[in-house]
Amino acid sequence: MSNLSPQEQLALLKRASAEIISEQDLLARIESCQKEKRPMRIKLGLDPTAPHIHLGFAVVLRKLRQFQDLGHQVVLLIGDFTARVGDPTGRSETRKVLTTEEIESNAATYREQLSRILDPEKTEVRFNSEWLAPLNFADILGLASKYTVAQLLEREDFTKRYKGGIPIGMHELLYPLMQGYDSVALRSDVEMGGTDQKFNNLVGRFLQREYGQPSQVVFLMPILEGLDGVKKMSKSLGNYVGITEAPEEMFGKLMSIPDSLMRRYFELCTEVDLAEVDRRLAQDHPRDNKFWLGREIITIYHGASAAQAAQDEFVKVFSNKENPTDMPSFLVTREAAPEGKVGLAKLLLLAEMAPSNKEGRRLIEQGAVQWNGVKVTDPGELSLAGGGVLKVGRRFVRIELE
Repeated sequence: MSNLSPQEQLALLKRASAEIISEQDLLARIESCQKEKRPMRIKLGLDPTAPHIHLGFAVVLRKLRQFQDLGHQVVLLIGDFTARVGDPTGRSETRKVLTTEEIESNAATYREQLSRILDPEKTEVRFNSEWLAPLNFADILGLASKYTVAQLLEREDFTKRYKGGIPIGMHELLYPLMQGYDSVALRSDVEMGGTDQKFNNLVGRFLQREYGQPSQVVFLMPILEGLDGVKKMSKSLGNYVGITEAPEEMFGKLMSIPDSLMRRYFELCTEVDLAEVDRRLAQDHPRDNKFWLGREIITIYHGASAAQAAQDEFVKVFSNKENPTDMPSFLVTREAAPEGKVGLAKLLLLAEMAPSNKEGRRLIEQGAVQWNGVKVTDPGELSLAGGGVLKVGRRFVRIELE
């Protein structure tokens, strides 16, 4: 257990948190566990539906690591059973039910990536099929009797769909109860989540009381905006930075965030002292501060030398306008390029730099495509004699003719 006092632990844990329900309860739990010389059980529920972890999700994971470093026990609850339903949070329609194979594959990927942030020795991994699958119909009726339809309809997602005449499946209404029952089965002291999970986590707090247990503390973390600076970071929206991406790719993406978001990224994605952040943001050039941010984040996941190398590569390519040190190559066959020429939109498609000819033409017209360092806005034929370097956005590929 940590040598820090309960008050010191609470002060450390509060950094960057959005809401704790309640701080007094959390302090009391810390004090109680310290007296009993036992760790708190900190639960995070995961439905294995999106297996690639990005900086937005890492906000919660890094707070879990803080709990671990203070001596507490993290319990990762992989919702292999609840994933068959799908969390209705933020949904305007019923989610597609995942297959068993999809769930197992995603869960395996999660476990590998989570070890990049959490201490495996202090992480207990559980699957909620352990206790949800054996429940019989009488058990389910007993669980459902502890919560009312009126309480469920307090959830904004359900209210909007109900008023809009959009169907709500009975299985979706059961989802919050299933997730809440996880807290009962695990006897969790604290449940972590993003602010979008507040309703589900409060159901767990309520159900623990109904089953005669002390109510868990609900510890909510902010939602990190993506690279666009507006919407929640999400792989489906393409505005994300994956923690397993190459350092150069991560650095390039981080350089694109709005300057106004730098402090928020420092607060939620690093452990840098915020007083130092405020001082430097007020007096240093935004580019220097963004370089600093990129190095700090990449150091966490890839090490300091990789972070510096990523910055050096960025300066070389985007400031000095030189080609990357390493880039993939693509060989264009004579069949695809008769007489050594090929339409530029077709070349983007062949080299997998665009998903379709239409999208390729759009990128060309927007000025996002360069050939040998020169912007090309004509989707017509391009001579490949001698090969060259194709650049689309921040991506490069060396083109060679067969």
